[in-house]
Amino acid sequence: MKYSGKARKAAFKLITLTFIAGFVIWALMAFALLIGAALWAIAVPAMVILWFLFAVFTLYFFRDPTPHVPAGANLVLSPAHGKVDVIDSVNEPLVLSGECQRISVFLSVFDVHVQNAPVSGKITFFKYSLGQFLNALKTESAIHNENVLLGFETTDPPGQTVGVRLIAGVIARRIVPFVQQGEEVIRGERISLIQFGSRADIYLPLSARVRVKLGDRVVGGETILAMLG
Repeated sequence: MKYSGKARKAAFKLITLTFIAGFVIWALMAFALLIGAALWAIAVPAMVILWFLFAVFTLYFFRDPTPHVPAGANLVLSPAHGKVDVIDSVNEPLVLSGECQRISVFLSVFDVHVQNAPVSGKITFFKYSLGQFLNALKTESAIHNENVLLGFETTDPPGQTVGVRLIAGVIARRIVPFVQQGEEVIRGERISLIQFGSRADIYLPLSARVRVKLGDRVVGGETILAMLG
């Protein structure tokens, strides 16, 4: 009869097509599983390696060396590790009550970020100010950024006033003070931690004799910044 067997041929054709389609889908799934297994095999050790590198860098960043505090009278030590990039005169009304000398130290992410007391004495002023997070490379960050201002009344020599401003940066967004107002500190003692790149300003009386110059690398609790009169 005419067209006899065409339906069966159509059925076999459909069966063949579905078999081919099923095989292709199975092959794609197998390939995807294979790729997924390979990616997983790569991703797990990669994540472990990245975490390990992060842990090593974090331990390196939060290193806390004990400073070799120099002996001598009337010394003002650097409160921070970093590079001196500003030496000027400014008006500081809260601690120095007017015109004073400023030495500013920039801390990169590779510097030690524990700060040290520049002088021996009593902390007579403590103020935590919220603010922006400008790049600490910019000196105006001292005015606009989140910061902690500390005032010290010295015992060597007696009765002098020194200020330290700890300044957060674009990466450093947390300042962790170790001290509080009214506390007695010894020159070189740890006073705070700033996390991941920042700036520290030290305010000195006009009579202080500055011992560093622009571009000098300084070590917190060790480098002599100035001599008090």
